Amino acid sequence: MALLSKRSAFIYNPILEEDDDAARLERRGIKVTKLNRGDPAYYFPTPKYMIDAYVDALRSGKTYYSDSIGVRELRDAVADRYGRTYRINASPDDVIATAGISEGLAFLNSALIDNGDRAVIFKPYYVQYVSNLMAYGGRPLFGIYDENEGWSIHLDHIRGELRKMKRASRIDRVKYMLITNPNNPTGTVLKRKVLEEVVDIANENGIVLVSDEIYDEIVYNGAKFTSVGQVAKGTPHIILHGASKVFDATGFRMGYMVFPEQDGKSKVIRDKIVDYARMRLSLNTPAEYALAEGISNRKEHDKAIHGMVSHIEKRVNRVTDILEHNDAVSVVRPNGAFYVLPRLKMSKLRIKDDGDFIKRVLQEEHIQITRGSGFGSPGHFRIVALAPEGELEEAVGRIEALLTRYMR
Repeated sequence: MALLSKRSAFIYNPILEEDDDAARLERRGIKVTKLNRGDPAYYFPTPKYMIDAYVDALRSGKTYYSDSIGVRELRDAVADRYGRTYRINASPDDVIATAGISEGLAFLNSALIDNGDRAVIFKPYYVQYVSNLMAYGGRPLFGIYDENEGWSIHLDHIRGELRKMKRASRIDRVKYMLITNPNNPTGTVLKRKVLEEVVDIANENGIVLVSDEIYDEIVYNGAKFTSVGQVAKGTPHIILHGASKVFDATGFRMGYMVFPEQDGKSKVIRDKIVDYARMRLSLNTPAEYALAEGISNRKEHDKAIHGMVSHIEKRVNRVTDILEHNDAVSVVRPNGAFYVLPRLKMSKLRIKDDGDFIKRVLQEEHIQITRGSGFGSPGHFRIVALAPEGELEEAVGRIEALLTRYMR
């Protein structure tokens, strides 16, 4: 009899799969440049006003179990943020705080997914979307972000996939559709018209729409972000967000789910996720107060996010500028988040696949990146463009040189 559960086979993180090899290089005294992990707080210190709020919470004794769905101050701040920024009418009772979006995904899948149920996931996807779904017995119904259309959603493709489910009388097994905007790993910001069509598709098929918007203020190159809540009024939908990216506090492990609609589906899901939140008793109470301050102190937040986005824009564009002149790759210029996902032109390279490529980059150039196949996009690789400009430019220049070395 097997010791490990069958679901444990799906628990794996390709973003960190080269960590052991990187550590071995470092033990030999070799510096490894890490461009694999999207951790802004490592490069941009978490704003002082949020740190001060965390310390104040500790010193004032806020170290007890808090309300299971989140302290009222945090839920008030979240509801206010969506009202003033996106004119989304959510009350504090429509907000459930989570230990990052990761816990929100686990709650969602545990609440909705039985063995064999499906969820629409668009490729390329953030690695945890599929592993988390499959760990709970679900299966992805893959949609596509079309690289030829600037990594926008291929609407006709997903309509076709859902028509197949309807013809097989299995559309009721499709429990939710998950989009990421801005996108990890492509850096794409979806246009409002595309979002409107996604909402129509969800409505036509009776599917709950889930939108991961954790990068919503990290937008540049002239792009404009639209929250799904601005176009999905009347459609059951859930918004996922948190402290890690926009509020530059990855280590706080704070997230939240927003349920803007009051329809029957939204209420049933929200009520059950409240039960899950109560099972885990409480979150990190001081971190909740720190995030509440991070959201509420608009003056300090605006100053911090504008400075960070300015640097990110320059870094992402510089990575793109360097790589787009190499004949062995093609790259779509991102306009949100802080990732670049170039495509390897395999016919021009003496390289087996994207996994082989990232291993060569680590062993020969001592740079850690992530294979695109880990995001459901074979033949690509992901670069995190957060390192300081000089370090980043030097590293990407070495990647570009390796590409040239391995050209046929």
